Amino acid sequence: MSTAISPLAVPFPDMPSVAGVRFATAAAGIKYRERRDVFLALFAEGTSVAGVFTTSKCPSAPVDWCRQALAGGSARALLVNSGNANAFTGKKGVETTTRQAALAAQVADCQPGEVFLASTGVIGEPLDAAKFEAVLPETATRVAEGPWIDAARAIMTTDTFPKGSTRRVRLGGAEVTINGIAKGAGMIAPDMATMLSFVATDAAISAPVLQALLSKGVVGSFNSVTIDSDTSTSDTLLLFATGQAAGSETITDAADPRLAGFAEALDEVLLDLAVQVARDGEGARKLIEVHVAGAVSDASAKRIALSIANSPLVKTAAAGEDANWGRVVMAVGKAGEPADRDRLSISFGETRVAFEGERDPDYSEAVASAYMKNQHIVITAEIGLGDGRATVWTCDLTKEYVAINGDYRS
Repeated sequence: MSTAISPLAVPFPDMPSVAGVRFATAAAGIKYRERRDVFLALFAEGTSVAGVFTTSKCPSAPVDWCRQALAGGSARALLVNSGNANAFTGKKGVETTTRQAALAAQVADCQPGEVFLASTGVIGEPLDAAKFEAVLPETATRVAEGPWIDAARAIMTTDTFPKGSTRRVRLGGAEVTINGIAKGAGMIAPDMATMLSFVATDAAISAPVLQALLSKGVVGSFNSVTIDSDTSTSDTLLLFATGQAAGSETITDAADPRLAGFAEALDEVLLDLAVQVARDGEGARKLIEVHVAGAVSDASAKRIALSIANSPLVKTAAAGEDANWGRVVMAVGKAGEPADRDRLSISFGETRVAFEGERDPDYSEAVASAYMKNQHIVITAEIGLGDGRATVWTCDLTKEYVAINGDYRS
């Protein structure tokens, strides 16, 4: 975890309790000294769960565990650690997840299949289950309804600030809360999302409906964020619904019109968390928002937007506050998507710098350069071929990114 807070950091929100969710953190000494690196959450009986995970072909042992547990649709406990990803650890990794789940199930008084696990940190180092045996029984005696910032801090690795988001919304006859926390600063790319994110609500929603809401919600949020184009082995996003809000009636149909407001609020939480991850990109000094419009389809627009957002040349130009729109032209052209040079227009903020295949007639280097000094930079590419559009968030690429990742294991 970095000691220098990102200049793009946002304050942690005042997050209320979520009925049916209690948690505590502990210092297990997994990697970091004198900091809490374990997060244990206990859920009320009847809590439903949904999840989205990394598309990496080298997933961590906890991801494999969660995928299997998700089939049950029920959750009673969540156990998370930072400092060690328990990824690429072979049979030892499987043994650790099995032991972790058994330990958490014991303190939660549930079955191991109702325990969900997540780990983040160094890849390839065995994770010692004894670390959890030493702290879980005592940690379980301290579970409480807050504060959520403690949980957000416990899951941080190279993050420079804790990330949280909350919303209140009506769902049928109940007033429900949605709280979410996330961690992520590097090894961040779409499919799935950030490295770790956990969202909880006291709404009463069945697991299949919850999964439909989450799978849709990640498309424009976590699956639209990239820091360095590297998809983690450990990406895990879990959504828990305890059903404990007063007046709740369980919703079992994804088409239920009562879900509209809840779905909108959930999407807001997911997007808020995802953009906070972009704000905390390792070494970041600029938040970059890439809009692509006029593509042949939304999918094509997304691929073009990612080509721009992942370009080291675009990202270093932003870091150097250089209005080098030619690098955006390059990134559009290399995306492998339909594009026409003579229809392409590019804007930095409200300033159009290129129009229909050439420099804008009113282009001002001074105006464009002044805009690049902002902390939040918006790049828009109008392809001119259709109605497809997409938005992707990223950050600049600085010397600090190299320094952080050059000695991450030391």
